[in-house]
Amino acid sequence: MRSADLMDTIHDLVALAPRATGTPGGAAAADYVAGRFRAAGLSDVDFLEVPSYSWHAATCRLTVAGRDLPCGPVLHSALPAHDATGRLGGTVRAGVVDIGDGKVEDHDVRGRIVLFDLAFEMSLYSLLLLSEYVHDPGRRMLRHDVLRSRNPYVTSLTQVVSAATEAGAVGVVGVLRDYPESVRYHNEYYRRSLLQIPGVWVTRSTGATLRGLLRRDTEAELELVVDRERVSSRTVLGVIPGRTQETVMVQSHHDSVGPGAVEDASGSAEVIALAEHYGRLAAQGAVREKTLLFVTFDSHFTGYQAHQEFARRFALDPGSPYDLVLNATIEHVGLRAVRGPDGSFVGTGETEPRGIFENLNPQLKWELGRAVRRHGLGATSLLNASLLEYSRSGIPTDASFMLLSGVPTVSLVSGPLYLYDDADTPEWVDVDQLVPVAQLFIDLIDRVDRARGDRIGLVPQRLRRRLPRGRW
Repeated sequence: MRSADLMDTIHDLVALAPRATGTPGGAAAADYVAGRFRAAGLSDVDFLEVPSYSWHAATCRLTVAGRDLPCGPVLHSALPAHDATGRLGGTVRAGVVDIGDGKVEDHDVRGRIVLFDLAFEMSLYSLLLLSEYVHDPGRRMLRHDVLRSRNPYVTSLTQVVSAATEAGAVGVVGVLRDYPESVRYHNEYYRRSLLQIPGVWVTRSTGATLRGLLRRDTEAELELVVDRERVSSRTVLGVIPGRTQETVMVQSHHDSVGPGAVEDASGSAEVIALAEHYGRLAAQGAVREKTLLFVTFDSHFTGYQAHQEFARRFALDPGSPYDLVLNATIEHVGLRAVRGPDGSFVGTGETEPRGIFENLNPQLKWELGRAVRRHGLGATSLLNASLLEYSRSGIPTDASFMLLSGVPTVSLVSGPLYLYDDADTPEWVDVDQLVPVAQLFIDLIDRVDRARGDRIGLVPQRLRRRLPRGRW
């Protein structure tokens, strides 16, 4: 296995971008993964097609005091219902209420447009509470400047928009206060919160300009026209049969909104590389005890409908052809970036700190920690997901629905600043870590092939299956 080969896969996937659900690029990415699976010798290569939704901003414009200001759409806003389709949104003209980083409830926003500072709410400090083991040679993660950095996934967006809608606001303008000078921030579809009113993003500098234009009687015109349609997501599956139905599932997602080199061509490249590795062994006559199921998901950015249906069909259904005893998920093998003095994305030359959420038994936890160290995965924490599997929110990774379905999980993820931006191009991939990450998961997969499937998780399978599942 060579890093150059993984980078070739990443470049191939980026060339198909945007790989959004229901778009030609998304369909081409699924076909590409399926072709690679077949070439690797996997059997039963197929697509799981599940309804989802595409969202496209046909018009996005913000005018304040007669001045057009550069902006980008808040994705998945202007939706009257979760299943709404057709031409949505329109133009609103109203006064602006600037709440900054305060609360909507402290202002009279009825009939107004709410101007707010978007907060990235999850710092690396907050993850330390879940950390069981940290491998950080050279203290590349355990520094104050790194620990206080925040990922762009967990934000104040939904709480602000929900409160603004309830209070009668007609639109929102979010200032990307802690972000580089880019309005190409492509937020996810936060499936529990409906963004009913239209919204746009502006940069920190544009936000300052906008605030300088505001007077008591200043009106803004916010135009967001959206086309939303029901589409079919295409998740790719491929199998290497073992002697038993006990199955180890290896997962990432191939869809993206922008170029998606790190998010998540890097994870998909890892899944393909592992499929090829085990395909070669199978072609040489090796037969494993446990079946291997390789999956790249669609609908990551549009509501996770494919993930939920997969969990219902293959994890929760007693008639599933797979007895899933472990989920191994790989996402975001990338370099760390910060906001530069000029507002650009600036690389630090270091690995983006990452976590491995897991709920393994104590022996496997210990061995996973040793493998992290052995393969040189610096700035890496093992995060205890044992209690989170009984929550309704799960973990902030693509593996969340498998965890909530009772499948023991090892999920590697990181949150670089450019994750949802068009800036996520191949130069941000941590090339030197591609092979070590793959080797870590090879060690894990080989180790659990010798383990009792019902004892891989921290909670034994017999008890695990009696606990509440599928609560999402």
